[in-house]
Amino acid sequence: MRSLLLLIPLCASSLLLLTATTNADNLTFYMHSNCPAENLNYTGGSAFQANLDAILSSLPAAAAAASSGFAENVSGAAPNKAYGVAQCRGDISASDCRACLNDAAHEVAGKCQGQKSAELLYEGCRLRYSNTNFSGELDTSTPWYMCDPDSNATQPQQFNTLLGELMGNLSEEAYGSPRMFAADSIKYTPFETIYGMVQCTRDLSPDDCHYCLVNAVGKIQTFQNCSGKQTVRIFNWSCSIRFELTPFFSAEADDNPVPGTAASDPGWSRYTGSSPRGPGISATALVSIIPVAITLLLLLLVAVYICNKNRKTNKLQIEGHGADEEMKNSDPLQYDLSTLRAATNNFSEENKLGRGGFGPVYKGTIQNGQEIAVKRLSTISQQGLVEMKNEIVLVAKLQHKNLVRLLGFCIEEEEKLLVYEFLSNKSLNKVLFDPAREQKLSWGQRYKIIKGISRGLLYLHEDSRLTIIHRDLKPGNILLDSDMNPKISDFGLAKLFKIESSVANTRHIAGTYGYMAPEYASRGMFSTKSDVFSYGVLVLEVVTGRPASEDLLSLVRRHWSLGSVTQLVDGYPAEEPDKQDMLRCIHIGLLCVQEDPQLRLRMASVLLMLENRIVTMSAPTKPAFVIPGPGEGPRAAAKEPSINEASVSDLEPR
Repeated sequence: MRSLLLLIPLCASSLLLLTATTNADNLTFYMHSNCPAENLNYTGGSAFQANLDAILSSLPAAAAAASSGFAENVSGAAPNKAYGVAQCRGDISASDCRACLNDAAHEVAGKCQGQKSAELLYEGCRLRYSNTNFSGELDTSTPWYMCDPDSNATQPQQFNTLLGELMGNLSEEAYGSPRMFAADSIKYTPFETIYGMVQCTRDLSPDDCHYCLVNAVGKIQTFQNCSGKQTVRIFNWSCSIRFELTPFFSAEADDNPVPGTAASDPGWSRYTGSSPRGPGISATALVSIIPVAITLLLLLLVAVYICNKNRKTNKLQIEGHGADEEMKNSDPLQYDLSTLRAATNNFSEENKLGRGGFGPVYKGTIQNGQEIAVKRLSTISQQGLVEMKNEIVLVAKLQHKNLVRLLGFCIEEEEKLLVYEFLSNKSLNKVLFDPAREQKLSWGQRYKIIKGISRGLLYLHEDSRLTIIHRDLKPGNILLDSDMNPKISDFGLAKLFKIESSVANTRHIAGTYGYMAPEYASRGMFSTKSDVFSYGVLVLEVVTGRPASEDLLSLVRRHWSLGSVTQLVDGYPAEEPDKQDMLRCIHIGLLCVQEDPQLRLRMASVLLMLENRIVTMSAPTKPAFVIPGPGEGPRAAAKEPSINEASVSDLEPR
């Protein structure tokens, strides 16, 4: 008997998808909750509870009355202030919206009893409250999914291609929609259609919404039992995606937002695709509660019996996954000048790794045996101090496995120094193009480098909370660790933005010819799409093994059009490259160097395309013309150092 009781939660979860997709009118169906254990509790009758009750009582009506189906509220004063957000699915009526949120508001106390932070997810709505302000924050840290392992696609390749097209279109539509919601379908076979829906919480910025959706789509291939399935839902607390072969959203979902009054109920049957029903849906739903409850109880008892006989026949897997590796946020250390002098043998020539306009870089070893790289500001540099302060403030905030880590700094006497982690494999420029290097990079190493750079750049552009534009991305500023993992270095040129600002203009053109986007080189206009252009050039260099030049882009484009692009590919030692991955990388590179910045990919899309073959890609347009520097030949662009004073190009250990 005890084993039967232990099996009840497992069997209840195995019925969740079935009940959620067959009970067409049950928008108040409870699906999931998150009650963070680390959060503080509140006591009954406290000031926080009074503030929480105030927002819970107001949010359902406010969200139902809003044309967007979204509302947020704050009540009280610190330290007892309560913050709340409520949102309904983008295709349901105001009456259903209010009913769902009313249930959530009444049940949240039981689900997360006494906790100061809680999140509840229902079939038709979601509710969240906290004692800290979370409005506008992107949260993909606790993805949760529902995948039917028996819903295998009969034609997986065709299904994945069409699914990628549908999800990509929906993500773009939600990105450009004030409701941040989109639903549509695409024909799969003559008798089957894929129905898809995506939605973000409406307090997000459009860029955060797009990233959240792209991230969720990318999870399809990584979650157990989701790849190749036709019935999948993936949720986090900032967005959700869903697709299946049964119609489940309103037939007017694309055209009508949640109406402001209950009388505007569009009344479409959500899963059966039947004709509109009458306005008495709420009463019908209430009448159906008792028989539905009895049916669920009977099904649960049957499921307990079945599960006890064969525990391996669980029909649905619902798992929560923690976030990807969290980035540490440590302050840089301030080093004594005497320590750095001793570490570098008083900045001896034997310890010099390289030199850029910003000044020389030295290898050092501190007393605990740790190897470091010390960047020494040139005393003749007029902008050196300004650029160094920029790096200290900026780089100290950036912690990612694909960014060079700033360990500390020193401003003492006449010396101004930055201390970085030491990377033993030199720069990508040296590894790719040094004629003295006998062993070439394998395809696996190149593919790893391409993906690693994309992750680092995505962090700079979207994940770091501040939009960071590098402005001098090139092989010389990609350093490689002992495992050939790439790390983006040299943020002396980086322009720090607030999230609202995405384009800026500068009179001081700083960067490296051959990698500069044309709008930046000619007009000083730069944005994240300027970095995307540089990344595209990098990708083409890494794949082909050819340095950037004024004709590399047109050469690759010409061979791409003729179907002979593999003729340009550098020979890879001891292995045959995955041709599909190689061509996909070249395709991505060409999409990144298109002349129109608006047509270039976002880094979130780049990473999605690299990691998911189901995502379809458009045909690239004509690449931009790359302006060579004064007196530069076609092959000089990749070998010349940055024209900016703050850029240290090639860090090469002796």
